[in-house]
Amino acid sequence: MPAKIRIKKNHDHRVRNGHLWLYSNEIEVLEGEPGNGDIVDVFLFDGNYFGSGFFNKNSLISVRLLSYKCIVDLKELLNKRIVQAQQLRQQIYPGSTAYRLVFSESDMLPGLIIDRYNNSYVLQVNSAGMESNIASIIDILVSQFGAKNIFSKQDATLRSYEGLGAEEKIYLGKKEPEIIADGKIRFEINFDSAQKTGFYFDQVENRQYIERFCAGKSVFDGFCNSGGFGLHALKAGAKSVFFTDASAEQTAQVLRNIELNDLEPSGVTIKTGDIFNVLEELSNQGRSFDVICVDPPAFAKSKKTIFTAAKGYEKLHRMAMRVLKNNGILISSSCSHYISEPEYQAIINRSTTLGKQVLQLIYKAGAAPDHPKHAAMDETSYLKFLVFRKLELSQNVYYVN
Repeated sequence: MPAKIRIKKNHDHRVRNGHLWLYSNEIEVLEGEPGNGDIVDVFLFDGNYFGSGFFNKNSLISVRLLSYKCIVDLKELLNKRIVQAQQLRQQIYPGSTAYRLVFSESDMLPGLIIDRYNNSYVLQVNSAGMESNIASIIDILVSQFGAKNIFSKQDATLRSYEGLGAEEKIYLGKKEPEIIADGKIRFEINFDSAQKTGFYFDQVENRQYIERFCAGKSVFDGFCNSGGFGLHALKAGAKSVFFTDASAEQTAQVLRNIELNDLEPSGVTIKTGDIFNVLEELSNQGRSFDVICVDPPAFAKSKKTIFTAAKGYEKLHRMAMRVLKNNGILISSSCSHYISEPEYQAIINRSTTLGKQVLQLIYKAGAAPDHPKHAAMDETSYLKFLVFRKLELSQNVYYVN
């Protein structure tokens, strides 16, 4: 029988509203001695059964809820949830073989991320419960989807919160490069050098959206990674694209992806370097662009770093505005969960005030639909994607009474 947990009086409001996390300071009583990753049954203060989930004594998140019914066969439950997740992705991207198959709590699979790259499946395991059930997950991917290669690319920080090591493993087959399609563009994914699980599936729809602004234009793709936004700009007929990233491995991958898509390289510049130095150099040279894309990593990785991150984002956009033409398009993303969309907009707006510039917000979006949001958990919504136009203002304004 699973161990039992009773929630403190008046501490059940959040989980009653659908949130899946129960924190250690919300627990009144623990009956039994569950190990990390074991299933526990959760009861309300009045003694009524509420749900079952993964337990972890090492984490502030003591229970990650899995079900509102007692779990009889955990592997069968995992199988059902993963198959349901696959069915949704097939509806969203019919015929595709590359997408986020499982998005953790949003798919009622807390602490588990699975990305599909053809017949290769990349896991990111961020809960002790999922770590304890890796063998079942591997069996499901093989039996249900015919997986040939299964391996992990972990987030060391998230795993540390659960008392888990950062080691990455190959569970089945090999870790070899894959070629996938992202709308109109093909990408070679080199898992040894790629960031995150290999590819940013969350920006698939946003990369396609920017194409409408790029025909015949000069485009800057900052924090370009393997070239996602800039490659779509080239495909849409951009006159020139300037790619830059701090990683030499990623800028080399940009060139490989240009060749893979038979795109014209004559209008392409690829530069490895710190984006702040690159933007400063371009400004000093008097360079400017019709379209600027900046897709930085999460500057704010915790609440403690929000102030410093905000200053970094403000500096980035202030420097980007210097090299953006009047009536040009500024495309900005942030994956910092700890900075909300209104806060991020305010940061970008502050970057314009000293220069007396005005931005029009013309479009905003989040992550692609294979990254659904759990309606009761803001934690599952993290990506901000904003598109602005920089208005041209007259230098001389006359007031007539």
